[in-house]
Amino acid sequence: MKAYLGVTNIDWFHLLASQSDIHEANFWRPYGDREFRALDIGDVFLFKSKSPDNRIVGGGIFEGFLGLTIADAWDCFGVGNGAQSLEQFVSRIEQTTGQKAIDAWERRIGCILLRDLIWFSPSFPQPNDFSREIVQGKTYKLGDAPEEVEIAAQGVLVQSLAFGPGGWEAEQPATRGAPILTIPRLGQGGFRARTLEAYGGRCVITQHKIKPTLQAAHILPVAKGGAHRIDNGILLRSDVHTLFDRGYLAVDTERRLIVSRRLRTEFGNGEEFYSREGLTIGAPLRVEDSPNSEFLEWHRSHVFK
Repeated sequence: MKAYLGVTNIDWFHLLASQSDIHEANFWRPYGDREFRALDIGDVFLFKSKSPDNRIVGGGIFEGFLGLTIADAWDCFGVGNGAQSLEQFVSRIEQTTGQKAIDAWERRIGCILLRDLIWFSPSFPQPNDFSREIVQGKTYKLGDAPEEVEIAAQGVLVQSLAFGPGGWEAEQPATRGAPILTIPRLGQGGFRARTLEAYGGRCVITQHKIKPTLQAAHILPVAKGGAHRIDNGILLRSDVHTLFDRGYLAVDTERRLIVSRRLRTEFGNGEEFYSREGLTIGAPLRVEDSPNSEFLEWHRSHVFK
């Protein structure tokens, strides 16, 4: 496991540290075409204040890196972007780049997605090997890292355990045998951002792509034990999401659309969906992000009318 000690904007830090109800954040970078490969999902991201303070002030669990438009990042994380409003968010990006962000729906930024945030009081001194020439951050291998990094990382991991594993995995019996692929838990904002990215910004049923009307739908609801994880989500137009949640639409384990007869008998409508019945819904860009068959079957058995 690794920890990354990232140089942190003081305004971003102060705003989020003052918000006790915010547990996930976007540690953004002004350019969306530059990858962040320092960590694997589930590793620890630590926040280091700038000189002359030079302290480890908090951290969180890394849940991935995405290039998002400014508007999408705001839609997914809101104040978790370290700004009080979209206008302030745009202004901070412009101050960092020295360029005007003409269209928030087009300008892309790099988004380091973090969950289970913790703020240290008192904070820890930065390690002696963190050079003043380091502009963005430094990666450490835990178990071999300086004491300050080890203690801070342990604090983040303990905090993450306090949030609990959550959802479906917590209900499954212990498994022995061959290794299996683990689907990481996401925060709510990370769930929306990853689902939006996974399906290329298109509703899986209608192919509608007007982003303000698209929503990340849980197949197995959180209230029923579902988790914010990519294989428990599909991207739907807002009205389609409502129909899916109320059982008028479902998807079988072969990813084919099923439409309830009650849509016609109760509302005398629904031709848009009957014309698509039996067709395969849109696939994610990566096969590993495909909807979990168990979750689809649960929805069909327990929600579909």
